[in-house]
Amino acid sequence: MIRHIISGMEAYSGTLNLISKLKLWKYFFIPIAISIITATLIFVAAYGFSDNIGRFIAQIWIWDWGKETFTSISTFIGAIVVLALGIIVYKHIILALSAPFMSPVSEKIEAHLTGVPRILANKTSFQEQLWRGIRINMRNLVKELLVSIPILLLKFIPVVNIFSFALLFLVQAYYAGFGNMDYTLERHFKYRDSVRFVGRYRGIAIGNGIIFILFTLIPILGWVLVLPFSVTAATTSTVKLLQTEQKIGGSNIQVI
Repeated sequence: MIRHIISGMEAYSGTLNLISKLKLWKYFFIPIAISIITATLIFVAAYGFSDNIGRFIAQIWIWDWGKETFTSISTFIGAIVVLALGIIVYKHIILALSAPFMSPVSEKIEAHLTGVPRILANKTSFQEQLWRGIRINMRNLVKELLVSIPILLLKFIPVVNIFSFALLFLVQAYYAGFGNMDYTLERHFKYRDSVRFVGRYRGIAIGNGIIFILFTLIPILGWVLVLPFSVTAATTSTVKLLQTEQKIGGSNIQVI
């Protein structure tokens, strides 16, 4: 698992050169716009709702002494909760809506890495790619919320909240990497087979998603670069795994 996580993160090295070499930047314009708009709305919401949630939580403190301190802490916790939920929603929105634009990117990278002409790949339409993206990410959103909400509740328990943050981060990373890997998998597997494939290589998904989440925390620049870099890295990793399992042919690629 640890080795795969590291491999998923290392796949980001060389992504900029690969994007430039294959002239892929033109495919990212619309997804970048989706990313910036969605991220801006979520950060504004986090800023606005944190005070409301903080005051709501502070009501459980019935004493006058320490009321102001507890309210400040509650406001901070409220901001974390809203931001965490916002990032969850953000990534699934952009991963779903960007599917028709990211699938061609993944296809071009796969063709470059394997030497197999794009015409031999399984073709899907714009509508099919969009529906696949929505279906995968709606499924992942529900599962992630079911796991994340109990973890968020642990943040109200001293000491334990430190570990809950790390666990929440890994959960978010896994589902981000899942979405990025599926842009490649949709050409090779049906829906359920893709879910099983990512489950076997969850470390790769987590490694890819760790960098994805870190990008989302960087205003503007991170929102611009997150999809180009993460999708390119995920495609590289996924193609290697598919070749390891002999699901695709082509030239030899160094396996993980």
